[in-house]
Amino acid sequence: MKKFRRTAALCAAVALTVSAGSGAVTKENHSSLSRVQAADDCHDDWLHTEGNKICDMDGNEVWLTGCNWFGYNVTTQCFDGVWSRNMHEMLNEMADHGFNLMRVPMSTQILLQWKEQAKDPYMVKINVWKNPELTIEGEQGGTPKYSFDIWNQAVEWCKENGIKIMIDIHSATTASNGHQYPLWYDSNYSYDDWLEALEWLADYYKDDDTLIAIDLKNEPHGKNDGQGMAIWDGSKADNNWRYAAERGAAAVLGANPNLLVMVEGNEVYPKFEEGHDWNSPAVDYANYDNPPFHGAWWGGNFRGAREFPVDLGEHQSQLVYSPHDYGPLVWEQEWFKKDFTRETLMKDYWYDSWAYLYEENISPLLIGEWGGFIDEEHDPTGDNTKWMTLLRDYMIEKHISHTFWCFNENSGDTGGLLTGDFQEWDVDKYELVKPALWQDENGKFISLDHKRPMGQGGNGISVSEYYGGAPVTAPTAKPSASSKPSSEPSVSETQKPEASAKPSGQPSAPAENDTVVYGDVNQDGRVDITDISVTSLRILDKKSFTEEEIKRCDIDADGEVGLTDLASMKQFVSKVITVLGPVK
Repeated sequence: MKKFRRTAALCAAVALTVSAGSGAVTKENHSSLSRVQAADDCHDDWLHTEGNKICDMDGNEVWLTGCNWFGYNVTTQCFDGVWSRNMHEMLNEMADHGFNLMRVPMSTQILLQWKEQAKDPYMVKINVWKNPELTIEGEQGGTPKYSFDIWNQAVEWCKENGIKIMIDIHSATTASNGHQYPLWYDSNYSYDDWLEALEWLADYYKDDDTLIAIDLKNEPHGKNDGQGMAIWDGSKADNNWRYAAERGAAAVLGANPNLLVMVEGNEVYPKFEEGHDWNSPAVDYANYDNPPFHGAWWGGNFRGAREFPVDLGEHQSQLVYSPHDYGPLVWEQEWFKKDFTRETLMKDYWYDSWAYLYEENISPLLIGEWGGFIDEEHDPTGDNTKWMTLLRDYMIEKHISHTFWCFNENSGDTGGLLTGDFQEWDVDKYELVKPALWQDENGKFISLDHKRPMGQGGNGISVSEYYGGAPVTAPTAKPSASSKPSSEPSVSETQKPEASAKPSGQPSAPAENDTVVYGDVNQDGRVDITDISVTSLRILDKKSFTEEEIKRCDIDADGEVGLTDLASMKQFVSKVITVLGPVK
């Protein structure tokens, strides 16, 4: 029997212990949020939309600025690069560099494998010498754990770093080229299998807000060439992506109504105004004088959403449209065959394909993939770098969320943020992306977590602290050599949400003879997220507490430190209660 996910178990237990005493901030017009009964450490970071903005449970605008890390969608059955480096170290670096959301490509196949607790069909590709935590024995050179156990260890490490997760159903079948198949089902995994995988995923993590979003399907595409074609209209055809997205969202939100649902576009849309329709013949619309379709990047065409918007009913506030956009090094599209500018890109492609959704206040956007080479060898004309800069600056100005493609170095047509067998950062590429990461006026990276700051290096804050909440003490661990803070100016005041009124600071815990601060497990004189994290990990790993730690943290006075004590600490840090001490 495979291990039950410890984080979810703990979160669920804490939710039960605090639900009676803490009420989540809700909005009457967001029915999904009203279902959340406890503003605890596992349910306080759910997001929703308001117009073209993404907001937290208090209605404060947030900015999702992340990156993609693939591997679980292919036969690696783990993040690529863990074959050469320590996973925990890489996640720490991702957070220290300011990426607050990780989009993780997966397949329907691996999700159903995990649901059924089936054996790994492929060898899990990790370096067991550099990742002893990911072995059954917990030792260097040990046996790799089951892929699901490794994944859930990654979830825990993301949680401690303030990184939120968005799962992307990249393909039906696990395969390196699986994304090339145009639809959300194939000959191995059916439409119903896809819905089953979505429902299971949402249900499994419903008590852990580390997973905040699901991208229903990566890059639906096709152009009527007999290989499969994702259409977008008002029908209930199996290949109608709009209708499939509504069904997929229903499966997700029926299990967890608090998740954001990302819906990508398709590839082509008929020029109905010229007499064409979905049965018009396929052509290379990038090299054809007057093609019958409006072309776009795979997953980038939302022309159909004007007449046939995705309808999620009572859960409409959970919908985010998520186009992909690339530059001329991926394909020399028609809109690049000139001295293009932001204005020409907007006129020739962006506005009618996807930007109108934001500009007309219809929906928020999250650019799920953007990126590419910027070095002279790959981009000698500088056009790809120019496109990346133009898109970056548009996203900054409009506060559009995004996940950069990609963290991996082994993406053939784009490269990644890492180089040298995942050992080093591409400094130039990171410096280009960095201004589009959520930062405050002091250059501190902002997490999407209300309690945990971004990263381990001390250069991050929580979203609560950003909006005027009590400061959160960052862990004291030093950043790695490749995580050096940059001297580049931070995002300007006009590029971040307007701060709300600042509530009063965190109350102090009462002291006993000026020596004991109840809940202060690390004995630094205050009770904060660090104490909660240390206590959580001790309980999870069943490690013994010292006599002094029990004296400080045995809130319910039962002789040991357990979940009830942890819940009290969480309530205190969340200011649900203002006094923390032994129950009399």
